Formats: sequence, C-alpha cells, structure tokens
Amino acid sequence: MKKFDYLEALAQSVLVFDGAMGTNLQQLNLQATDFGGERQFGCNDVLCLTKPTAVEQVHRSFLEVGVDVIETNTFRSNRLTLQEFGLQDKVYEINKAAAILAKRLAQTYSTTNHQRFVAGSIGPSGKILSIDDAQSQQVSFQKIMAVIKEQALALLEGGVDLLLLETQQDLLEVKAAVLGIQQAFHESGIQVPLQTQVTMDVHNRTLFGSDIEAVSAILEPLAIHVLGLNCSTGPDEMEAPLHFLGENSGLPVSCLPNAGMPEMQGQNVIYPLLPEHFAERLTEYVEKYRLAAVGGCCGTTPRHLELLVNSVHGHPAPQPTASRANFLSSPIHAREMNQTPPPFIIGERLNTQGSRNFKQLMLTQDFGQAEALARRQIADGAHGLDLCTALTENELEKENLVTLIRRISHSVDAPLIIDSTDLHVMEAALQATPGRCLINSTNFESGEEKARSVFKLAKQYGAAVMVLTIDENGMAKSSAHKNRIVERAYHLAVDQIGLAPPSLVFDPLTFSLASGDPDTLDSAMQTLDSLRWIQRHYPDCHTSLGISNISFGFSKAARKILNSVFLYHALQAGLDMAILNAAEVLPYQAIAKQEKQAAEALLFNQSEHALTDFIRTFENQTREEASEAYASAQLAGMAPGKRIQWRILNRERDEIEKDIEDFIRQAAPVFNPHQAALALLNEFLLPAMKEVGEQFSQGEIILPFVLQSSEIMRAATVKLEEFIQKNDRTRRGTILLATVYGDVHDIGKNLVKTILENNGFEVIDLGKQVPADQIVEQATQLQVSAIGLSALLVNTSQQMPQVVQKLRQQHSTIPVMIGGAAVNQAFAERIVKLGEQEAYAGGVFYCRDAFDALAVLDKFAHENGDRV
Repeated sequence: MKKFDYLEALAQSVLVFDGAMGTNLQQLNLQATDFGGERQFGCNDVLCLTKPTAVEQVHRSFLEVGVDVIETNTFRSNRLTLQEFGLQDKVYEINKAAAILAKRLAQTYSTTNHQRFVAGSIGPSGKILSIDDAQSQQVSFQKIMAVIKEQALALLEGGVDLLLLETQQDLLEVKAAVLGIQQAFHESGIQVPLQTQVTMDVHNRTLFGSDIEAVSAILEPLAIHVLGLNCSTGPDEMEAPLHFLGENSGLPVSCLPNAGMPEMQGQNVIYPLLPEHFAERLTEYVEKYRLAAVGGCCGTTPRHLELLVNSVHGHPAPQPTASRANFLSSPIHAREMNQTPPPFIIGERLNTQGSRNFKQLMLTQDFGQAEALARRQIADGAHGLDLCTALTENELEKENLVTLIRRISHSVDAPLIIDSTDLHVMEAALQATPGRCLINSTNFESGEEKARSVFKLAKQYGAAVMVLTIDENGMAKSSAHKNRIVERAYHLAVDQIGLAPPSLVFDPLTFSLASGDPDTLDSAMQTLDSLRWIQRHYPDCHTSLGISNISFGFSKAARKILNSVFLYHALQAGLDMAILNAAEVLPYQAIAKQEKQAAEALLFNQSEHALTDFIRTFENQTREEASEAYASAQLAGMAPGKRIQWRILNRERDEIEKDIEDFIRQAAPVFNPHQAALALLNEFLLPAMKEVGEQFSQGEIILPFVLQSSEIMRAATVKLEEFIQKNDRTRRGTILLATVYGDVHDIGKNLVKTILENNGFEVIDLGKQVPADQIVEQATQLQVSAIGLSALLVNTSQQMPQVVQKLRQQHSTIPVMIGGAAVNQAFAERIVKLGEQEAYAGGVFYCRDAFDALAVLDKFAHENGDRV
C-alpha cells in the first residue's frame, strides 16, 4: 500500500486543521470589484484569481498560529456551483490556482519538525441524488462523478496533500464523489489520501435522515482514509455522533465544528462560541472520543485555532477500531449482519423469479403495490429486502430495478439486497442505492472473470457480496466441494481484490428434497456440514441460505414446517442470514411433535421412507392462503376521512382516490360534493399535514418521509378538485418564492416549494440570485398572498431588508416570510422596523422550515377569514 505523508503524520499525533475561510474573508469587507464584478460577487472561490492576496491573508493568519493543515479556497469550485456565477469554464483555473497558492504558503511555513499540509476542499454539488422526487431529481450519479473528477484533477495538479470531501449530506452523492475522485487518481497518476466529512443537524442526522451509524456503515467500506464531521453545529451538538465514531469507527476520526450556532446581533450574524470553550470541548473530545484531526468551520478565527493548537499539539494519535464491513444499511439506519439472535432475515417476496405476485406487479409496473409489499415484509420481521426484477417477458430488468430502489430506499427503512446476474444491472442498482447493500450474487460457473468483476464492483461501491458455491463443474452438492469453492472465492475477493472479510457472505446452497433424487437425499446434511466448516475456518465472513429452496415442490402446509425445522438446524450450525418470508416461519418449539419428527427424518435422511412419510403427514391438511391484507387490516373499520388521514401519516398512497370518493358519497345526505370536499380538506387533510410537520420539527420523522406524505397530500388535493366548484377551485393562495440576490443555495427553497404546493398553494418560484426590485415588482403585479425569501449566507441575507423597505415604500401589505441558515427570529424583528421607522404593515415572519411557513399562512387565513 502506498504511504502518504499526511496519514503517517496523523498516525503519530493529532493534527489541527485551519478555521473558517468564508467568515474571515467577510471580515475584509471586500467589494464587488474584488470578485471581478457584480455577477461574481459572493463567490469566494474566484478570489483565488481576482484577489489572491485576500485568500493568502486568511491562510497566513492560521499558519501563523501553528495549524498543521490549511484547506484550499475551493469549497464551491465545481462546475455546477460555479455555473451560478457564470464561472463554469474556470473550474480548472480556480482549483489549480487555489492549490498552488496554499501549497506555496504551506511549504513556506513548514520546518524539519513541523510539516504543514494542504487539503483540497470539495463541497457538495447543491443537487439531490437520493430522493425519488420529480421536482428534486436534478442530476445523475454519473454527472456528479464527472463534476467531482474535474475538480479533483485540478487540485491534484496543483499539489494538494489530501482531498477533503466536506459538509456532505447526501450519502449517495458521497459515493459518486468518491468514485469520481478515484477516476481522477487513475487519470492523473497522482494519489493522495481522501478525508470525508458529513454535516449533521441538532437531531444528529444528515438532511436526508442518515444517523451516524448509517453514515459509518455506508462510507467506511468506500476508498476513504479518514471519516468525520464538520459544519452546521458547534462542538457541543456533535458530541453524540463523535462518541459513536470514537468507539466504533475503523478509520481515523476528524471533527471541524462551527464556533457555535449562528445568531443575529444588529445587522450582523455572529458565531457565539468563545475560543476558550471551543478549544476546551475539542480537547475533551480528542481525549474521550479518540479524535485524530480537529479544526474549525464557520465562525472560527485564528484565536480559536491558536488555543486549540496549544492544547492538543503533540497529543498521541488514537488507534482505529475494527472495520464496519459487518453492517448493511438503509440510508437511515444500519443493521448488523450478525443479528442477536440470528438470523438476519432477507425478505424474499420482491423477486420475480420466486413470487408470481411480484412478477405480475413488475409486468404491470405497479410500483405502488411493490412498495406496500416491501413495507409488509419489514412489518413481518425481515431485516433486509431481496430485489430481483428479471423477466423473460421483457428486457426492463435494469429500469424496473432502479425505479424500485428509488421508490423504496427512503420509504422503507431496510438495507437492500441487489439480486441480479447482469453486471450492468448490478452497477445501475448500486448507483441508485444510497445505503450499503448486499450483491446477490456471484459464482465461478463461467470461471473467475465475472466473479472478479462483481468483487470489484463491491469494492468500488462499498457493498457486501454473496458467493454461491457453484463452479465450472456446476452446483456443489458435497460439503467438500462447497468448501473448496469458498476457499477459492475468499482468496480472490480478499487477497486479490481487497474486500474486507466481513463483506463476504457465503451461500453453500440448498436443494429441494421433494424429488426423491438419490443425489440430493443427503443434501441438507451436506449444507449443514459446510455451514459448520465455514464458521470454523472463516469466522469473520458470513453465511446465508435460501431456506425455502429446501421445500420446493411440497404443499404449502408442508413447506412451512420443513422450512421452519431446517432453519432451526441451520442456525444451530452457524447460519447468519436467511432468505425467507418471515411471516411463513414457525418457532421450532411451536411445531407439533409428529410434524417435527417427519421433517427431521427427511432432512437427515433417516430412512428410505422419510419422503413418503413426510408427504403423508400433510396430505390431509387444508392449504393455507397467503395473507395479502396487511394494510387493509389496519384500516378495517375506519371511516373514509380517518383512512385518508392514516394514509398521509403512514405514507400509504394506494386507494386514496377511492377513499375520497367514499367520503364524498357518505357525506351526501348532509353535504353536497363541494361542501364535503372542503370539509375533508379542512378537517382531515390539513390536520394530517400539520401533524407531519410537528413530527418533523420534533425530529421524529425525517425529510424523505415528509416529502412522501406531501406527495400523497398532492394526490388527494388533485382528486378533491373534481368536486370543488370551479369558482372556488383556486388554490389556498399564491406564494412567491425567491433566493435573494447573490445567493445560489436553493435546496431549502425547493423543499419549501414542494411542501406548499402539496398543501394547496400555488407557488411562483423566481429561482436564485433574484434582485430585490424584481421580487417586489413580481409580487405586486401578481398580487401574491405572501412572499418567501431564502438566504444561506450572512452577506446575502442583507438583501432581505431591502425587499421589505421597497414594499414599505409602495405601501404594500404583502406578508414576508424569511428562512435560511443566516437568519433567525431576531433578524425578522429587526428588519420589520429598520431603525425608527414604523413596522412594515405586512409583517416579517421567520420560518425555520416549510411547516413554519404553513403555520404562518394558516394564521393569516384565520385572521382574515379567507384563504391565504
């Protein structure tokens, strides 16, 4: 393995990164001319070309207090974000200039005893990959790979010592970025360490709901060298995830927090955490949670870092713990493959090769019912879901699998098992999966070439992989043959490709006992023997079986018993994972003695009559029907309005239109359809979304769930419009949204737009970097009900009082809602008056999120007795 100076230094003692670039540049009071003109104003990265002395001044201020690592001024220097400033063709020039500048200074300040390093900063793209939402899906996995590769190539050529993926929130984007960086390493011939840092909120989740265990499980198997946190909060709020990483991460851990949470003081945003407290907390974390690298993000000054350097320099480096390759993960939560008690249950019903019901769903592309089936399996006890969409009737395996993954990744909290024999399908699925999945499967039927390719895919995308005991001679039946294939696969995957042993899952195969074929009479015993051998010789790897294969060909009643008994004995032999329908498994102790004895006689080939005796045991039993009414049972007895409310709260889309028709019909004796529709909207739909908002605000549900409930709300309101009279069919009001001039951050604004539209409002979205005059002109001309303004940056938030002042000058009474990381309630209270002036008649309302905006709009409606 190549040695890197940065990693060698990190292994010797704790290293200190620099502090905030953007915050300290703002203190220089730079003008538009410093950025190369109004169009580029606010793009700190371009200063590397237009005013490099300003960037150098910030770098020097941190180097002079003794930091070990400085970051290039390239956080937003990718093609997608630079395009907002018309700088998309300057990607190479900006990144290389930034790297050369930082490298020159680092070398100037380096001594024999104190080497200084340069981290090439790469921030998020600002686009969304993970969530299956038509309005948010803006860019492809391949596009992110290409965008990050382009930036990384320039930074590498400029001489950085490591690359730093920072402030990351979408784990699928991180995967794409890591692969893009790997391509840059290959194309340039230059390789450096890769440090990856996510940002989490006060509920210890990323924007898309990932907790720290999921972050660790998904990212550590990728080709990264350091994992950590930065931005969003101060060190106090980071303690819980740092505690977890310190005890569980297999990589060195970094922490670069803000100087506390931002607050408004007068016209300025400040970060309140004093340098003394900042240094004290991080020093405490170094000692308690085994941090390897520390530093600062937004609001941190040279003084913050000076105290930190004085406190932790020379502190011995911590030793990482075991690998996290033992986990699979949804985008939200991780699950250990070694469940206690075992097994890790893989739901088998989303497989076109084994389920007639699911096959029909894929033939008709009924992904709504497929999603419901996925939820049902988790409710029945499955830990993960096997997905196979291969069909002989069409060639839509890849398209259907990707669609299915995007539908259920965030709606069903379970890791996915990608079941395909096609390499192209596997890779497309891996590029759609935000979590850490298991590839099912590979073998040596066609030699080693394909198996090698599958193992490489698993390595690239951080996946685990299942290996079937099949080689060029066919499916292994004897335990000795099975074990030889396991040894061969282990050598290829671990010793040659570099997969961690816990990423391997061996399936020694199960054969049906229904045929009476002499070659398979002892197959169950051979499989159990192989399970014991694998557990003994490869304890760090895992084992799995498709349990129901043992009973193929028997009656349903017989299958349930044989599967349950075989599962019991497989677990005794060391089985870790099982592909089965959890609803069709019985506890071993609950099985009748006669049935148990008949099953075990067959499994262990105890007599020549074992098969006949087993069949006779079940021939007079009634065939049980599979239960397909899981959701219906929960809704039984509910009135239509309550059913609709339940569907919104539980993100269950199916049949909501029928429920609405039932509600209108049952209300007919008292209300006409128009009145009934309005009653349904006001008494059930809006309260349901209000509850969703409250759950989100309290951290009980995550953003993807909110969007799914919102989409169901949208479907309900569209259906309701059929019954509302034309003159009353207008939306609840018209809201104008804009990200203020100079600011290109619009993810938050886009989410607000989605929520408002799905709650009955018409939204006019003016986009990003919208001048105050344009906002006021459009709002006045269109007679909107309210204006929503967004700003992420401190300097751009100063556009908001300009909008309020211009509205005041026009004697407008349009309410103004403001949001974004740079504003708060105090800011709203200040700009509504602006000094000694009378308060703006329309009011200025701080909204923490979309649901605060809904609450404000509902308040207007209540006070005005009309729709707003």
